[in-house]
Amino acid sequence: MKKTPTEEKFSDFYEKWVCQLEEYLIHLLQDYTHQSDYENLIAKMTTHHKNYYRVKWAAAHEDVCAFFAPVWLTPLETAYLWVTGWKPSAVFRFVDTLRRTGRGLVDLTEDQVKKIEGLRVKIKMEEEKVEREMERQQVGLADRRMVELVKLRRGGGGGGDGGDEVAVVAVLSGLERMMKMGDCVRLKTLKGLLDMMNPKQCVELLAAQSMFHVQLRKLDKKL
Repeated sequence: MKKTPTEEKFSDFYEKWVCQLEEYLIHLLQDYTHQSDYENLIAKMTTHHKNYYRVKWAAAHEDVCAFFAPVWLTPLETAYLWVTGWKPSAVFRFVDTLRRTGRGLVDLTEDQVKKIEGLRVKIKMEEEKVEREMERQQVGLADRRMVELVKLRRGGGGGGDGGDEVAVVAVLSGLERMMKMGDCVRLKTLKGLLDMMNPKQCVELLAAQSMFHVQLRKLDKKL
């Protein structure tokens, strides 16, 4: 099936974004003696992630459906998809794994651990809120005629009569709102954890998360 203009454009952006992430990962895995080196890396990674969401939201405004069936992801990446992106609570598993294996975050204090657990509970509640919204939106897409109208609109055709067009716009706006809700929980999770950690710990967490995404994409391409 031919890609839409948005799919073509975002596919190119995503490939470059992941390549840049892999370059950053090389630096994230190194040891540094100065705190400023860790802080510079965190700033670069923060900018990199913000740029992703800036471009994503702009593209989704043009064709939000593309992000619910992303052609730029491998089948394995798609299997881990949660509302157009990674599941926020998954980051806490990186924290647990790093501590359990001794590969990072071994110097977390009791106070930090307590705060992280508190954030974990809050994020779980936020996820459930997004999932309830997702169920509500799915009801709007249960109508076969509505699905056909959305497909027609994506293909450059009209959305039917005036009433149909209003209904289609409402569905697409709902999907865009739901996507942003999920993205905001992702950003809130990452920012919340990074705010609780010192620069070295932040880099250890960012390295674990980045490595997972890079390796997930590479693994599927090798199969």
